[in-house]
Amino acid sequence: MIHTIGRRKRSLARIYLRTGNGLIIINSIKLYQYFPKYLHPKILYPIEIVNKMGQFDINAKVVGGGFNGQSEAICLAISRALCLFDIKNRKRLKSKGLLTRDSREVERKKFGQKKARKKYQFSKR
Repeated sequence: MIHTIGRRKRSLARIYLRTGNGLIIINSIKLYQYFPKYLHPKILYPIEIVNKMGQFDINAKVVGGGFNGQSEAICLAISRALCLFDIKNRKRLKSKGLLTRDSREVERKKFGQKKARKKYQFSKR
């Protein structure tokens, strides 16, 4: 069993990867029930690249953020786990940019302003 962590925005994903028959469980719910259909390919993309579809069981615990951030955090964690499983996978995953942590975060709101950069309307008179 391989344990890795992936992060994106405010999301943190801990996954446990082991050889099996392709069962993916996220927060005790199956992948196809937890995430909207359009996010399934994003999560399974690292497994497709290394041609190991249906050969791993994945148990993931995800906290924070929304669906998009959570799915990208899981994708990063799966990519890292596949590298630990077999070092030969690293070159393929690295060339597709799946081992890079996307560090962009939401800028904080400042006092005296509406949002992070938007100001209140200014009236001269």
